[in-house]
Amino acid sequence: MGVADSALTVELCTDEAEFGALATAWAGLHRRCRTATPFQSHAWLHSWWLSYGTRGRLRVVLVRRGGELVAAAPLMRAYVPLPVLVPLGGAISDFTDVLLDDACADEAADALADGLSELARGALIDFREVRSGAAVERIYERWSGPRLRLTGSLCLELPSTSLPELLGRLPAPRAQRARAKIRKLQAVGVERRVVGLDEVDDSMRTLLRLHQLQWQGRKVTPEHLRPRFSEHLIRSVGLMVREGGAVVTEFRLDDAVVATDLTLLSSHLAGGYLYGADPRLRERKVDVATMLLHACTEYHASTEAADSGRSRVLSLLRGDEPYKHHWRPEEATNHRLLLARRRTAPVLRAAAWEAAARSRAKEFRRKRGERQERS
Repeated sequence: MGVADSALTVELCTDEAEFGALATAWAGLHRRCRTATPFQSHAWLHSWWLSYGTRGRLRVVLVRRGGELVAAAPLMRAYVPLPVLVPLGGAISDFTDVLLDDACADEAADALADGLSELARGALIDFREVRSGAAVERIYERWSGPRLRLTGSLCLELPSTSLPELLGRLPAPRAQRARAKIRKLQAVGVERRVVGLDEVDDSMRTLLRLHQLQWQGRKVTPEHLRPRFSEHLIRSVGLMVREGGAVVTEFRLDDAVVATDLTLLSSHLAGGYLYGADPRLRERKVDVATMLLHACTEYHASTEAADSGRSRVLSLLRGDEPYKHHWRPEEATNHRLLLARRRTAPVLRAAAWEAAARSRAKEFRRKRGERQERS
């Protein structure tokens, strides 16, 4: 691949070692892309590839200006069953996107769109879980071939502010109950601390052990129990903490770790990704969700104050669980962007039909569940 556009050059990276060596340049581009989420960091994506990638299928489109990386689309080739190009990060990533340097976003998007069009000659490009306002929307706008936008997962978001201000958003009775839960935390004696860099690996192992314990005997996301997921988290989170892309918090009671939380960070977003909690907390009437949110708001209020007033959204990430609605979050719907060349237009239509069928089946199951609850 050798597309050129106004001194921009487009390259295709298919070599694992070359992708690994991009860490420094990628981190710089990630900082210069205002829409980037933690799931587009090199630490997250490269670690994901090592755990989940298939040899020979790496397809990373790079755009450079004078040697500097100004755009990147981290993809891999898959077959489901027809050829498709999908973002690295897979189902364990809440958002997918490309990276565009803010200083030349339009030019970089033009070049990246050309590079992707050349790469997609025999394959559909399928960006799932695209956050509203993502950089890849610029690619979608410029796409000259068949394209389609579908609805993705629902995410819930809160303003990244202090807990008193969040409580002020609630009806008085609900706010009163939340304050009572916080007083309960203090009475029980739960203490928290941010984990240091040299302790992150051990703390992640503790998180995964507690996560498995808290879901014992209940329906759990199967992937969270698999060795490859554990290896990915332990490998990636330490690097992300070093770069300011993650924070790990431990909660102690009676000198033992009873909960661990992993929150992922970017310049505009903080996302509570995963936590593990000892069931004994619930036995002592500790509301774990309130405990985590209390810690998260205090941490981010302090870091934003120390960081020139930079404001973040506090994302509860994907999922419409009832406990998230207790805090009156705003709804933010992800999208799925499908891009094709004319020869792959039938694949795009097939993907759209499949998505519609899945949506109808999901709605049917939801309504059936509601009827069963009423009966």
